[in-house]
Amino acid sequence: MRVVSLLPSSTEILFGIGAGDQVVGVTHECDYPVEATTRPALTSSLLPAELDAAGIDRHVRARVHQGSSLYGLDDVKLAALEPNLIVTQELCVVCAVSYEIVDRAAKRLRGDPRVVSLEPSSLDDVFATIAFLGDLVGAKDGAAALLEDLRARVTALERAREQNGGGTRPRVLVLEWTDPPMSGGHWTPGLVELAGGDPVLGNPGANSRVLTWDEIAAGDPDVVIVAPCGFGLARALHEIAGLPPDAAHAFAALRAVREGRAYAMDGNAFVNRPGPRLVDTAELFAAAIHGTVPPGSEALAPIEAVAPA
Repeated sequence: MRVVSLLPSSTEILFGIGAGDQVVGVTHECDYPVEATTRPALTSSLLPAELDAAGIDRHVRARVHQGSSLYGLDDVKLAALEPNLIVTQELCVVCAVSYEIVDRAAKRLRGDPRVVSLEPSSLDDVFATIAFLGDLVGAKDGAAALLEDLRARVTALERAREQNGGGTRPRVLVLEWTDPPMSGGHWTPGLVELAGGDPVLGNPGANSRVLTWDEIAAGDPDVVIVAPCGFGLARALHEIAGLPPDAAHAFAALRAVREGRAYAMDGNAFVNRPGPRLVDTAELFAAAIHGTVPPGSEALAPIEAVAPA
């Protein structure tokens, strides 16, 4: 089968179940595993590269309001690959090329390729997606092996949570954007619970929502994890350091920040992609909750201080 994966998460799943040899095209954001970067990239971002978090938010809202896409799709390159299967999504117009664009492009292709939309909203949904793709591409054994490993790690997290569950669970706030601040939605609150925390201001099974700094202060989290959508660790730290004065004051005043229990995280790799590495995410959340983040981690780093600009 010739598969085009238009989601970084489905690309990770396909390679993870041993079907990477069937993947003939990916997105410009498909960077894991490294082998995925050897496949032709069929998409491009239409966001100006120089924008900060606030600028990106304004640009995204304007484009969505206008009904415009945030991504381009190379129809010519897609046609040349002659896929049998195209994997995409309808969950979020901000996260990937829109389903409507993909569907229109697919209808112009020879061979009538199947277009599959993935819509996971929880870790269990992700596990079901892994099994589904395994069936679809003839990699049932690979999917079963991957799921066995992931479920064993989930069981280990559950046991650790129960062993540490004698007292009140730490209140954990995960921010998926900084300016404006946005809560963690969909699978993120469930991962916090799996890690042994009590999610604060989360939005399980639904999109992230905009918060106010007053709401955040009232939530009084014990732990804060800042994992901006689409940003790596270095960019997350940069955006935190560049908060506007009022936001920087509010962030610095949070008890979690004052007590040294605030972390920046590689949201692009570990929080925003509903794929196998969500179990890694729960493990990283647990490390933040319990203060066991290893020095020099490329995924998670303490936020040392935030001063108003």
